[in-house]
Amino acid sequence: MDRIKLTLPADQKYVILARLTIASLANNMGFSIGDVEDLKVALTEACTNAISHNTDPEATYELSFFVGIKELTITVTDKGLGFEPDTVKLPGESDDPAGSGFGLFIIKTLMDTVEITSKKGLGTTITMVKTLPVDK
Repeated sequence: MDRIKLTLPADQKYVILARLTIASLANNMGFSIGDVEDLKVALTEACTNAISHNTDPEATYELSFFVGIKELTITVTDKGLGFEPDTVKLPGESDDPAGSGFGLFIIKTLMDTVEITSKKGLGTTITMVKTLPVDK
C-alpha cells in the first residue's frame, strides 16, 4: 500500500491541491470518471470542514492518501474545535438555516465507508474509503 501525505494551510485556495492529488491517484487506480468526481467532492467537503472549524490563522490540516490494490483511503485531520459526530443532524432535521451537517451528509453519501473521530478542542479526523468496482 502506498501512502501520500500532504500538509496544507487552512485556506480554501489550497484545496485545489487536494483535488488534483485525489483525481490523479483515482485515475491511476482505474476509478471511473464519475467516481473520480465523487471523490473530489467528498474530499472538498472534508477539507472545507477542516478549514472552517479552525480558529488559528496559522492553522494547517493533514491529508493522507492510502493507495491499495482495490481501495483508496483518504484521511483528513485537523486541530480545530472538534465536535460530537453523533449529534450532527442530517439535512432537514435541524432548525439551523446554515445547513449544519450537510457536508458530512454528502461525504457519507458519496463514499463507501466513512469514520469520524473528534475531540472537543483537539480536532477531527475523517477517514473515507472508496473501493473499485468488482469488474476493475
